[in-house]
Parts: sequence; C-alpha cells; structure tokens
Amino acid sequence: MTETITTTDNACSALTVLYDGACPLCRREIAVYQGMQPIHAAQVVKFSDVSRADCALPAGGVRSDYLARFHVQHADGRVLSGAEAFVALWATLPGWRYLALAARMPGATPALELVYRAFLRIRPQMQALAKAFEAPRVAPGLVGDLRSDHAGETGAVWIYRGLLMVSRDAQVREFARRHLATEQGHLDKIKAVLPWPQRSRLLPGWRLAGFATGALPALFGPRAVYATIAAVETFVDQHYQHQIDKLAQQPEHADLLALMRQCQQDECEHRDEALGLQNQQPGWLLRAWCQLVGSGSRAAVALARCI
Repeated sequence: MTETITTTDNACSALTVLYDGACPLCRREIAVYQGMQPIHAAQVVKFSDVSRADCALPAGGVRSDYLARFHVQHADGRVLSGAEAFVALWATLPGWRYLALAARMPGATPALELVYRAFLRIRPQMQALAKAFEAPRVAPGLVGDLRSDHAGETGAVWIYRGLLMVSRDAQVREFARRHLATEQGHLDKIKAVLPWPQRSRLLPGWRLAGFATGALPALFGPRAVYATIAAVETFVDQHYQHQIDKLAQQPEHADLLALMRQCQQDECEHRDEALGLQNQQPGWLLRAWCQLVGSGSRAAVALARCI
C-alpha cells in the first residue's frame, strides 16, 4: 500500500484517507491536504491511493466503492464516506477545522452530503476536462497547423451533414454518407493528437460554415454539390501538402507525417470522385461560388491557426 505520512508514527489518533489517485481532481485536492501538518502532534494522517492494485482496502471493502466516493478510516477500523469523511479529515487540519466545526452544526453535514452527491453526478465531465488540461501538449510549432486541421475536418463533417439534411438525390446521399464516415475518421484521429485546450475556440462557427457549404449547393442539385466538393478538396489537398512538406524535414514526427499523408490521399479521392461525377462544366455562377468556397477555406484556415 502506498502511503504518505504527515506526522510521526507515534500516534494516538490515526486517520487513513482513501482516495482515487487516478482522478485528476482528487489528486489536486489531496496534494493540498498532504502539504499540511495535523493540528495535534499525536495525530497521524495517512494517504492511500485506492486506484493502485497493490493498495490494501479495509476488510470487506470493494475497490469500485472506494473509487466512486471519498472515504477515510479511523484507527479503530471505522470507515466514513462522503461528507462525513471530509468533515473527519478537515477536523485534523489547521484552517480546515473551522469548516469541520461549521459542518457539525445541526443539519449541516446532511446538506453537505447532498452537495457532494450532486458533484458526483458531474464528476465524470469535470474529470475529462481536468485530464484534457493534463494531457501532453503539442509542440508550439505544430499547434497552428493541427488546430487548422481539426477545424477543417470539423467543417468537412458538417458539409456532409448539410448535404444529407437537404439533398433527396439517392446518388448524392450515398456519396455523402461514405465521405462523412471518412471525414469523421480523420477528425477522430486529429482529436487524439491535439488535446482539447489547444483546439480552435471557433468550432461553432466552423460547424455552421460547414453545414452551409453543404446545404446550399444541395438546394441546387447534384451538379452544384459535386462542384463544391471538388473546390473544397482541391484546397484541402494543397493545405495538407504544405504540412507534409514541413513534416518531411522533421523525422521525429514520422507518425504525424503518415497521418497527414493518409488524410491527403483520402481527400484527393473525394475530389477526384466529385470531378468524375460532374456531367458538364460549371457555369459562371457556379464557378464564382466555387471560388468563394476556396477563398473562404483559406481564410478559415488562417483564422483557425490563430484562434
């Protein structure tokens, strides 16, 4: 069992704190407690990480129960959980003992327990957020490109969602479903590389822009759809090639280079398929729309690199 002892072993009053060391929220809170000396020299506060397989549990205890709630164990074997456990720990620590005294007023501990149970409902979401901030960050020289990739693949997913929302053409819908799956795969892979705190803050805007880029041409039929996709993917091919050229000079990023090449290959296949499905050359209005799409894509990439 892994323990950190905050006083001497000559204790007349020992308290063992059973906490989930795999939880980033718990680790931060426990670190605060571990940095304090108990109020009374005769007290011992021990900290045991129940997420470790080698951590011994109280007799009859189930590890999942101790991971789900905060617990403390007194020297006589009594185990407290939730609000009662916090109050027992606070009572041993300077500064916190006043909170413990307040919690022992009539009705206060049950009220704290209700608050704690409410916290447990949102704990998974808060853990995910905390873990995202703990995740290894991408090197500064790569952040801008990866952020623009993430924003672009987000927009691509929503282009095909826009097509599926509006188009009733069977061929267009089959085309959109296949390419939506590919773009979602790209997005998932880039998410795995780029942690949440480093992603673009403008994702709602990229989703809206992507949806409009897919939905508007779908109103005018397959010809407009395929011309739009070809225009988008022509730009994306150039965008990925720019990154590939840079990464080719950085052998330490071989895995990322392979991902960029795979994404580029898929996007080129989308472009070539869209070009092959066009049964006639676009008119001036559609050409103007495609130029607007290309210019908008370039502007979006530049903005996503920064924000």
